[in-house]
Amino acid sequence: MRMRIDILTLFPDAVDALLGASIIGRARERGHLAIHAHQIRDYTTNRQKQVDDYPYGGGPGMVMQADPLYRCWARVTDVAGQGHTILLSPQGQVFSQSHARRLQREHDHLILVCGHYEGVDERFTEECVDEEISLGDFVLTGGEIPAAALCDAVCRLIPGVLADETCFTGESHWDGLLEYPQYSRPEVWRGRAVPDILLSGHHKNIAAWRREQSLARTKERRPDLWEKHLGKNE
Repeated sequence: MRMRIDILTLFPDAVDALLGASIIGRARERGHLAIHAHQIRDYTTNRQKQVDDYPYGGGPGMVMQADPLYRCWARVTDVAGQGHTILLSPQGQVFSQSHARRLQREHDHLILVCGHYEGVDERFTEECVDEEISLGDFVLTGGEIPAAALCDAVCRLIPGVLADETCFTGESHWDGLLEYPQYSRPEVWRGRAVPDILLSGHHKNIAAWRREQSLARTKERRPDLWEKHLGKNE
């Protein structure tokens, strides 16, 4: 299934720079996915290309207006069809690996809306947005970084983007645990040696060691994930 992602943004060059390189950039070149960044200012009706205004009721900052966003969104849906629309917002549900898996599995067209300023006119959200997603309990100056992070997390799950499925099924968070420690050459670096078990050639013993390390690391570093893992295995 070929994924299409349309990103509504005030900074399309920044989005293209983030998603035009490395693995995702090569996947775009090979045709596994298509990512299009759309300049919201192109859909204003005023000469100044203004996309924000003061909030009704007073308060600091500016609010992104509903109409330019809607015009941009409507143009995308006219061209590419009714995609699943996500607003990147600190008020959204916190993004996780399970979200990435769901979005890749259930949708072949995503529309990502990058908020700015004090937020987005609630009427646009009510009219067009299917869900709101946040990277975490903090606030950024805009939605471009969260949009790029979501794209990367979702797109790397598309068949053909990574060399092999095990490139992501063995990583942190796939099964609710953190990944085991990794090592590469040289065998000894600054007096620190690679664990003997990894040099043994015993694949079954290596797999068991890695599992033990994954469990121990999760318990120590992320007790919240550890508790969830215990709940799943009761």
